[in-house]
Amino acid sequence: MATHRLYYDDSFQDNFSAQVLSCEPMAEAEDTGFAPHWGVILDQTLLYPTSGGQPNDLGKLGDANVLDVRDHEDRILHVVDRPVAPGRIDGCIHWPRRFDHMQQHTGQHLLSAVFQERFGLLTTSFHLGETVSTIDLQGPQPSPLILEGAARAANAVIFEDREITVRYGTAEEFAGQGVRKQVDRKGVLRVIEITGIDLQPCGGTHLRHTGQLGFILIRGCTKIRQDWRVEFVCGGRAESVARKDADLIAQISAQLKCAPQDLQSAVERVQREREALAKRVKSLLPKVAESDAAALLAASSAAPHPGDIRIVAELLEGAEPDYLQDLGSSLAKTENVIALLADRQTGHVVFAQHPKAAKDMNSLLKKVFQQFPGKGGGTKDFARGALAAVENAAPVIGLAKDRL
Repeated sequence: MATHRLYYDDSFQDNFSAQVLSCEPMAEAEDTGFAPHWGVILDQTLLYPTSGGQPNDLGKLGDANVLDVRDHEDRILHVVDRPVAPGRIDGCIHWPRRFDHMQQHTGQHLLSAVFQERFGLLTTSFHLGETVSTIDLQGPQPSPLILEGAARAANAVIFEDREITVRYGTAEEFAGQGVRKQVDRKGVLRVIEITGIDLQPCGGTHLRHTGQLGFILIRGCTKIRQDWRVEFVCGGRAESVARKDADLIAQISAQLKCAPQDLQSAVERVQREREALAKRVKSLLPKVAESDAAALLAASSAAPHPGDIRIVAELLEGAEPDYLQDLGSSLAKTENVIALLADRQTGHVVFAQHPKAAKDMNSLLKKVFQQFPGKGGGTKDFARGALAAVENAAPVIGLAKDRL
């Protein structure tokens, strides 16, 4: 016996009564993520199963919580957290989740219709996510003007509060009525019609009027294989996102001490200043490294005999990788000096030597990494890398000194 899908005719109904046909423990091997759990089959249901890009409803069957809803051949399987008794049972859906899904799914139909009718971009897939929904469009890249135009056109239809109806008929009957997407399914089809703009086969839950959508916000567009993925939010989600965007703009404007309408120019100014400072720091790093190298050499003891190796080993704190390299190179300019440097915060390591020290820094780094894993390499006179675990920075310096 097939499950009668009550939501087909009335997506706004939230309570129902049904006959429990079966209730069986579900095998742990199914890896549902719920334990313990039972699978319930009813003669009819309002709860929507995951399908067509739309997630399942949640709700209750008697005292049991509905954790998942799935298509099971021509029946609907309700995954619940406790067994239910045979006989009649009252059920309900979690209305906020249902209404949110109706807003997003109806918004997708409207947006897809606009992209196809006005810009010739066909929708190849749809996904209703927890925070954002997406449609994949086939065709040339939608420009910012196209994305804005699609959003404006869709919202204009929303403001007109057009009627949304459920119709039934065969594929042949709908083929001559401008259906947006042809389907090969035989028999009677369920089709959602948005008056004057869209006619689309669909088994999902939808609104009754476009005004219930509130409005649509397009959040971005990225390349996905051969298609273009458009992210969007509708209704309550759009209101929440717009409020958070406004709060964020206000916070950043306050931090930059500018009016919201001047935010772009303020950000551009900060970027220019940052780039100028970065260039200045980059030009000063070698000079600072040379000065610090001279101080380290002066503070360290001289080699006991002329020609002996002199090791300068330092564990730094928060040193820039570029500075670490410059410091190693500056130290290695002095005859017979070997520099063993590491940063405690980042785990970056630099081994450098004056050529007359006649050791192999690359080989030394590889030997150290055998005991303390990391990645890097270099030449006989200069090698650099990064440790997998920053807490090994100090032990690495000690091990390198021992190996030398």
